Amino acid sequence: MKVRAGRRFTLEELKAAGIPRKLAPTIGISVDHRRKNRSLEEFQANVLRLKIIKNKLLVFPRRARKFKAGDSSAEELADATQVQGGLPVVRDAPTVNLLKVTNYMMAFKAYEKIRVERMNERQAGEKMTNAAEAEKEEK
Repeated sequence: MKVRAGRRFTLEELKAAGIPRKLAPTIGISVDHRRKNRSLEEFQANVLRLKIIKNKLLVFPRRARKFKAGDSSAEELADATQVQGGLPVVRDAPTVNLLKVTNYMMAFKAYEKIRVERMNERQAGEKMTNAAEAEKEEK
């Protein structure tokens, strides 16, 4: 499957990355309070993405000469460039395990096996009643 970045981050991911939830929308990070983390690997990958975003982030002061806590320094702002697009998602390519085709695999008739098992399942109740009647007749 194609791997893509999610739309928004959860509150738990923001907390793990050290970003306050009210600050996130102001610096361009989308937050979804309804989303749940179902996978530890995805959670860790998203936290890593948030930390990278946080490290690359340059916060410009609201007023040109009045710097507040959290704003970037004048030297950093001097050589700042605009970044287009989001942060790419990097994943390891899945490994493919090759199997050697055996004579047993070649001779196996999968469609025929599926049909037989489907008929056995459909006729299971009838076979049980016939077996019970046969057992009564023996007694």
